[in-house]
Amino acid sequence: MSTTDNTILGLKLPSDPRWVNLAAISLEDILSDHAYCEQKAASNCISLIQKYPEYTRLVDELSPIVTEEWGHFRVVLSEMKKRNLILGPQRKDEYVNALKQHEQKGGSPEGRFLDRLLVFGLIEARSCERFRLLSEGLEDAYLREFYRKFMISEAGHYRLFLDLAKEYFPEDKVMTRWKELLQIEKKILADMEIRGDRMH
Repeated sequence: MSTTDNTILGLKLPSDPRWVNLAAISLEDILSDHAYCEQKAASNCISLIQKYPEYTRLVDELSPIVTEEWGHFRVVLSEMKKRNLILGPQRKDEYVNALKQHEQKGGSPEGRFLDRLLVFGLIEARSCERFRLLSEGLEDAYLREFYRKFMISEAGHYRLFLDLAKEYFPEDKVMTRWKELLQIEKKILADMEIRGDRMH
């Protein structure tokens, strides 16, 4: 699907192709980590709504995403149950934590708001790319289709966060910061160990 191409997603470094092979070997771990990623995505949307209730479009757009992400969590849990797999303990997401370290901590409240929107958009873009790899690289035909659906969903979420940023900030400001964060994300990914038991 063309909308998941790295050029369209904006990502500056493709995931190492070996990742999908490692993920296939660690299916219980990758499904467990995926479930927690969906849970955290729902929580992130809730936190944005709570923090910025005055932004009407944000509230209107993210409210159904909360339901969707929590539904995804339940879908992954159901798939694990069908395969007699158990949800493991939640692990620290080193990738997401590293990205969030680069969000503005000082400066204006508006700058911090912009960074939150863009970082969440970047996480969705990378998740979309990882789901594409799973949808193309797994031997299990059912799981390939399973992850193709998630890929399409994440592509929409990525675009939504960028659209929200452009709704509330000048586009040139959004794109300047977006390009900076893309370079930061590239370095974070390049420095990380390739692990098949994590979505990121």
